[in-house]
Amino acid sequence: MKRKSKKLDWPVFIISGGFLTAFIVLSLINSDMVGSAINNLFSYSATFFGAYWQLLLLGNFFIGIGLAISKYGKVKLGKQDKPKYSYFRWVAMILVTLLASGGVFWAASEPMYHYMTTPPLFGGGEFNNINAALAQSFLHWGFTAWAILGTLATIVMMYVHYNRGFPLRPRGLLFPIFGEKIYHKSILGSSADIFSIIATVAGTLGPLGFLGLQISYGLHHLFDVPNTLTLSITVVLGLAVIAAISAATGVDRGILTLSRYNVGLTIFLAIVVLIIGPTMFILDGFVGGTGYHIQNFFTMSMFRGDSAWLGAWTIFFWGWFIGYAPMLIVFISRISRGRTIRELIIAVSIVAPLVNNFWFSVVGGTGLFFETENPGSVSGALSEGGMPAAVMAISDQLPLGTWIGLGFLIVSVVFVATTVDTMSYTVAATLTGNDSPRRWLRVFWAIIFGLTTAVILSIGEDSISSIQNSIVITAVPVSLLLLPPLWNAPKIARKMAIEQGLIWQREMSKKMNKH
Repeated sequence: MKRKSKKLDWPVFIISGGFLTAFIVLSLINSDMVGSAINNLFSYSATFFGAYWQLLLLGNFFIGIGLAISKYGKVKLGKQDKPKYSYFRWVAMILVTLLASGGVFWAASEPMYHYMTTPPLFGGGEFNNINAALAQSFLHWGFTAWAILGTLATIVMMYVHYNRGFPLRPRGLLFPIFGEKIYHKSILGSSADIFSIIATVAGTLGPLGFLGLQISYGLHHLFDVPNTLTLSITVVLGLAVIAAISAATGVDRGILTLSRYNVGLTIFLAIVVLIIGPTMFILDGFVGGTGYHIQNFFTMSMFRGDSAWLGAWTIFFWGWFIGYAPMLIVFISRISRGRTIRELIIAVSIVAPLVNNFWFSVVGGTGLFFETENPGSVSGALSEGGMPAAVMAISDQLPLGTWIGLGFLIVSVVFVATTVDTMSYTVAATLTGNDSPRRWLRVFWAIIFGLTTAVILSIGEDSISSIQNSIVITAVPVSLLLLPPLWNAPKIARKMAIEQGLIWQREMSKKMNKH
């Protein structure tokens, strides 16, 4: 058993921080040049790695499901007999971290985008196919997307950290191949950590800045507050302060409390919209969209027909989630001790996506209903004012519209604050290699996220899009890091099953039954 690290990894800290600083300085000097370079690299990444990412996500999902239903599903993770958190609290913390990106604005907008212009797999053009629109959204935020964020790789990470005692860092995913030398002044190991941190920073700054703009619009729409850059920056800094306070209190209080209340509020909001909104239309959309999704699952997952559409949608999302994955794997490893492999995979690959898809049906389905009743009532707002306009257009057409709109904004704020908090924790954990990083380091990263986003906002809205696209570029090396768990996780599961006596017990019971 190796001693867990508590020292700050200065080379990883300096290089990843230096890269972030260089990005901001270059953006201030010549934002057009930076934007053009990112768009070109984004295009190359989508072209040359898109097919690999599609197969990677599929393989990860099905191997995970295979492990869950196999005899290895009973293996307990993290060298702990009982889970620390209740099932609801555990799933709540998992849910809010990814849903921050799509919780409200993508849920309202993506089904509408696919309704306005039918995805090419379903014929393209303006066919207004409701089930296809929801099914395509379910794919992008569904089973395979969630699975890559914390199933097979989490099994590997938890084994390396809790069973073998090595630091909790993304490079741990390479431990089964290279052994402990991956931790000892390894260029490859440091590179794995650096790329994971950079991808996380890009994936966090993008939604944080994006949300600052969205909430500014929402406050202007609901309360006629002037929609200015100053307001957007104030919102972002406010979110960073909330995240910093939460980070200071740690996972067991801050993240847990925020996620629990936010999931509760989201459930309440979903029930209210379901009752006062088009109830049967929403339920029909969820069932019909899920049927379409399952029926066309493989075809949608491996569609290669329209490269421009793929780069704007499926490959963009896959790159985004792959870039986020190493840090979420670190976080899920921290909160999943005492859970079995079966519980982990079912919660992340099945339960979370189904909850996610139902939420998309409630928010997006309501928008689709209003659009069918009054063409242009939501699509017009989306085309003219973007995602926040679509959310407000949906709220306006519901009873208690102002209150529903305010509820959407509050849910969005807490979603993103929780994500910034979680990412601050995981970056700090990566830099120290310890699952309880020092408080000052967690708070430091939460503040840095806020200040950096404020600087990027001051450069211009296009910079937010650029940094959000840059996560797809950083996903290229990260996706290579996520490949080995496809075969290493089953090997580790078998090893732990033997250590825990699960295989031996089963073989002995079979022999006794024969006699």
